[in-house]
Amino acid sequence: MHTAAVVGTGLIGTSIALALTGRGVTTHLIDRNPDSVRIAAARGAGTPEPPSAPVDIAVICVPPSAVAKTVAEHQKAELATVYTDVASVKALPYAECLALGCDTTALVGGHPLAGRERSGPLSARADLFRDHRWVLTPTPETNEDTLNRTLELVSLCGAVPVLLDPPDHDRAVALTSHLPHLLASLTAARLLEGEDYAVRLAGGGIRDVTRIAAGDAALWTDILAANAPAVGALLAELTADLQRTADALARLTDGTPEQQGGALADLTDILRRGCEGRARITTAHGGVGAPLATSLSVSIGAPDRRLGRLLEDVSEARVDLEDLAFPDPAAPQRSVELLVTPDAARPLSDALLDRGWAVRF
Repeated sequence: MHTAAVVGTGLIGTSIALALTGRGVTTHLIDRNPDSVRIAAARGAGTPEPPSAPVDIAVICVPPSAVAKTVAEHQKAELATVYTDVASVKALPYAECLALGCDTTALVGGHPLAGRERSGPLSARADLFRDHRWVLTPTPETNEDTLNRTLELVSLCGAVPVLLDPPDHDRAVALTSHLPHLLASLTAARLLEGEDYAVRLAGGGIRDVTRIAAGDAALWTDILAANAPAVGALLAELTADLQRTADALARLTDGTPEQQGGALADLTDILRRGCEGRARITTAHGGVGAPLATSLSVSIGAPDRRLGRLLEDVSEARVDLEDLAFPDPAAPQRSVELLVTPDAARPLSDALLDRGWAVRF
């Protein structure tokens, strides 16, 4: 790949452009907002000048409702030989591309599973996608060259490709992304009704739960609308769980001792299922594609006091451990396995190496 065009210079588009430019790809920046292009170009993401010939790939970084029209517009103008997008919904944009007569042999749907709470080109990072999964949704008419070129894009951005059918992708992200965002927003909205003294007590728990609620409301309206069937089905199931929880709490408040015992059993079951579901995320080799956690092996020698120092250094690096294990406690040169999320592995490794620890992936 020698040339690329990024259409849409927000957080994701500018991050892709930064990654490609950093790998020597001549990248052209296109956006209806000239200020956004100016900022992205000033950050070294590429050139605001249009290409003089079709580029190797065009990356369409617009909301789901605008993907098909944008692809059709730029295919008509012969912007590129291959097209992909980054929308977090895949089935509806693909159907709309078909309806508009787009050349789907030269198109692969894509969705990089990375982001930040802040939007816009100022928040972009060249390493945003490193070690993150990037879903591609080729269809039967996608030709081999198109898929290979898009796989090259994923590789240049440092991400891990995962191939799915568009409907399978949409059901997956409804569960793992769209429903959580909606719940975070609903929970955060309750804070508007809280007394000032209650909000002042907000700690790590409520901050963690509502962190993603800070996203762009207009963009998320577009996303939820495009994936309404999958999100709506999950929300109906969740509503039943919420009602079961509310009923249990009501029995604890006003029920007989026997009813209260049953309510406690129901609450325990609800919370237990939550623990089991959470464990599916934190396991090192669970899920599809890349592992959801990365293991770092750190040599600590025999004295246990070095373990305390290691944990202090991890804390100073401001990285949360998912888990810690001792592979062979009887070995003369003891080591520990630190389990962290993939995006935290490299920063933690660098921080520990700087502090004199022997670290290996």
